[in-house]
Amino acid sequence: MLQAGRKSLRTLPGALLLGSTGARLWADYLDPVPGFEGRFDFIHKVNLPLLFAVRCSPAVTFKPCRTNWQPSHLSMEYEGNRLAFSERKFITWNDCAVSCQTWTNRSGEELVLRLDTYGEAFGQLEGDRLNGAFSMEHFSFTITGVIAVSDRELLDGVRVPPGQSRTLIIAAAFGIQGVDEIQTLSERAASIAESGRTAEEVLAAQQNEYEAWFDHTPGFSSSDELLDRTWRYRWFLLRHNLADPKYGNLAHPLFYEGRSHKKSKTPFGKGGWEFSKLINLSVPLHTMDARWYHDPDYALGAYRNMMAAPGEDGMLSCLTVDTVMHSFANFGSWAVYQLFLVHPDRKAAEELLPALKRNTEAWCTVYGNERDALMIEYKHTRTGKEYQPSYWYFHDYPRNPKDKATYTPLKRVDRTVYHYLNLLGIAGLCEELGDPEAERYREQAEAVKADVLDKMWDGESQFFYDLHHETDEKALVKNIVGFYPAWARIIDERHDGLMEHLFNEQEFGTRCPFPSVSADCPAYAKEGGWMGHFVKGRNGCVWDGPTWPYTNSVTLDALAKESRRRGHRYDGEFGHYLREYAFLHFQYRDLNRPGLVEHYNSATGEALSDEQEYNHSYFIDLVVSHVAGLSVGREGIRLDPLDIGLDWFDLDRVKAAGTMLRITYRRSAETPLTPGAPEIEEGFRVYAHGRLVFQAPGLTGTELNWEVLNRQEPGTEGSGEQIPSRECCTYDPI
Repeated sequence: MLQAGRKSLRTLPGALLLGSTGARLWADYLDPVPGFEGRFDFIHKVNLPLLFAVRCSPAVTFKPCRTNWQPSHLSMEYEGNRLAFSERKFITWNDCAVSCQTWTNRSGEELVLRLDTYGEAFGQLEGDRLNGAFSMEHFSFTITGVIAVSDRELLDGVRVPPGQSRTLIIAAAFGIQGVDEIQTLSERAASIAESGRTAEEVLAAQQNEYEAWFDHTPGFSSSDELLDRTWRYRWFLLRHNLADPKYGNLAHPLFYEGRSHKKSKTPFGKGGWEFSKLINLSVPLHTMDARWYHDPDYALGAYRNMMAAPGEDGMLSCLTVDTVMHSFANFGSWAVYQLFLVHPDRKAAEELLPALKRNTEAWCTVYGNERDALMIEYKHTRTGKEYQPSYWYFHDYPRNPKDKATYTPLKRVDRTVYHYLNLLGIAGLCEELGDPEAERYREQAEAVKADVLDKMWDGESQFFYDLHHETDEKALVKNIVGFYPAWARIIDERHDGLMEHLFNEQEFGTRCPFPSVSADCPAYAKEGGWMGHFVKGRNGCVWDGPTWPYTNSVTLDALAKESRRRGHRYDGEFGHYLREYAFLHFQYRDLNRPGLVEHYNSATGEALSDEQEYNHSYFIDLVVSHVAGLSVGREGIRLDPLDIGLDWFDLDRVKAAGTMLRITYRRSAETPLTPGAPEIEEGFRVYAHGRLVFQAPGLTGTELNWEVLNRQEPGTEGSGEQIPSRECCTYDPI
């Protein structure tokens, strides 16, 4: 469904991207040649230039070639006067790079094909397989591998006479020296290349294995193709960035923030910032979407890794396999509680709660102050929103923001709101576990809320602002984080003017919404420069005007919550901006070219970065929570969908506290369904385990407790009979 033809990097247009990734191995990019040449990475950015390739004599350039990118594999086709070539290549979850090739000699002379590897790395021949290793001086591990081929002659030279064709299957299995047995890697590679299966059968096995991961996701379809495709792409995004190194500090599975296209491409080099590691800033964003996956272990893995390797002052921190790094501000404890509500695993909650408490106490020690409950940010990079102009407001936005004399630490809205939510999340987990500290954490959260509303709100301009860390003077810069209090649901009718700033074209309602700072700020720069020059290079990560999917997801969440608070006042606006956000997932707004990057020009929508498949936001949760309107509480579920103009939708296979739910809507019986869509009855309906438990003529709110949802009606065992039922529950507003 997501095949995209040619998919490449803006900065390397001749290179090709690969959708499939292994637990450790992936392709940064591929050169358009037979095999795996380009840049390849293992656990972290290592820039292996060649895993293997097949060279032919006489030589062929394979340019131009036709490619078809699919999530599970890449197809490459070349046709010339002397040669026709086709290839299907992919990386399996157990870290095998596999190439299935067919060569047809159209010339009048013999064609010779030979396997090529990197230098002397694979110089050891054992039987019909090549063994080798790549030593990584920057890391604590050495990559070892075994290459197997379907035709032993390929090692010396396969001869293809004129007019004939040959099909070859090559598989290279990689692991960690001293951790993975060479014999195991050898058997893994041989099970593909030497299995006797045809190339079509090998590819089909990969497609089936790859697709099986998605069998445990909810399904969403609707009358809006844009939302449908974005939904599917976002699940691919999680799978593409899923890793399970099982090594060092990363002993448990996790989702990467990205696959390192910002890094240096120097062979075996590691210069630049790396996204392929545990970055605690993005972990809760992953959690919000991944909590709807049927297996919670993928979402829990990052927290287990951080808990086992705490950082500064006990904080949950960024990790590589051999390094504990700094900690970013984030709402991780809140996200864990949201995960727990969907997957109520008491043992996991007991396991994580002490670390979440320590993390919060460390925040209070390092970022707290004695005068109030607000959090001070001393380093503008630590909230993941570097160069937000409010840090330089008190020095009139100097030309050189790197001059420390012009920089002011701030009581930040985002870090403080994260702290508030984390306190609530810990309180919720404490209540679930019978921990008597629940009330203490709730009281702390209330103190934070009171200070945010009292000190950070400006009634005249109707906005929340960062504060000078000593004087509490407001830095009158409308940063995107000014909407975070609405996201945390701590505002009331006194703040009704807040969301109007989103729709103002002179502020946040830019052509590509929402900019990271209001367009009326003197330091606003739609393309990410700073006061007329680029302090971090062209299109650098500067939060003074570009649009980020990260904050779009949070701000849309806030808009949806405010729409409900105000009687669904903003449902239409939410639908409009959700679709604008969805369009960021497709290059040039072309639904046949999926690809999400880090940030965008807020005036034009131009992609400003090249980190394809960038995983630092959430979208799936917006559809579940607001389009379908599902919230999971301690006692049951609440349904309160926003009407965004859909004629119909079907959210199926949603697993909540062990209950399998389906939520459907059809505006009327006459509303046409898309060809191939499932049958949907008129009105708004909720099914539990296939049994109808609620229906209404249109989108509406209701609450259903677990007893109603899981009740087995007499005489319906296995019958699938739909029995209308509705009972309210006492719903926890957390």
